[in-house]
Amino acid sequence: MKLNIVPARAGFEWFRLGVRTFFRQPLALAGLFFMYIAVMSVATLIPFVGGALALALLPAATLGLMAATREASSGRFPMPTILVTAFRADRERLRAMLVLGALYAVGFFVVMGVSALFDGGQFARLYLLGEPTSTDVMLSPDFQLAMWAAMALYLPLSLLFWHAPALVHWYGVPPVKSLFFSIVACLRNFWAFTVYGLVWAALMMAVGVAFALLATLLGGAALLSAVLMPVALVMAAMFFTSIYFTFQGSFVPSEGEPA
Repeated sequence: MKLNIVPARAGFEWFRLGVRTFFRQPLALAGLFFMYIAVMSVATLIPFVGGALALALLPAATLGLMAATREASSGRFPMPTILVTAFRADRERLRAMLVLGALYAVGFFVVMGVSALFDGGQFARLYLLGEPTSTDVMLSPDFQLAMWAAMALYLPLSLLFWHAPALVHWYGVPPVKSLFFSIVACLRNFWAFTVYGLVWAALMMAVGVAFALLATLLGGAALLSAVLMPVALVMAAMFFTSIYFTFQGSFVPSEGEPA
């Protein structure tokens, strides 16, 4: 496995491939994404350990969506069982994926813990527990500072884990090394990822504005709330579909390795 340095325009190509692949199998990929959301939501309901369990499962579940994209891009229909791809691997890679999940959960809780230093944990309780919070609290400087601190710290965490599940599963990279290779790949391909992120942000913003205008013309807030959520979920499913292509573009197999 070798790092592939790509030009900035590759970011748009990753976006294009993600959207095109999604529309090859829209029902299958959207359905798998909804299953992914459902599994994460159900996991959070388990008393005491639900939140940590959901976080620990995230890398494996993300790999499942990447494997589904790989199937769809090859012209095959991704079956629901593909979501558990990580758990059907050999024992060594399964153990590595579980370690990766534990590292992600620890990293996320560290991010929330640091944010709690700014507002006494109000933002963390809202985000992790869904604890009701007044508008006054959310607009307070301490809460805003905690929110921005969490976002700033989550960015490097997400880059560490962006490619890590795929590296662990498809290339057998040890968990800690996969984190290092992942963030190096993201930083070395900074401009491609910048274009990729900006294109997705622009599309999501344009869709949101378009539906807001349409709702205003046809029926107001009730129509907007009824339509925007499923549209947002479909957009998120397309985004997750495109993640596989960022990995495929950032790494190439060494001689003798399977593509």
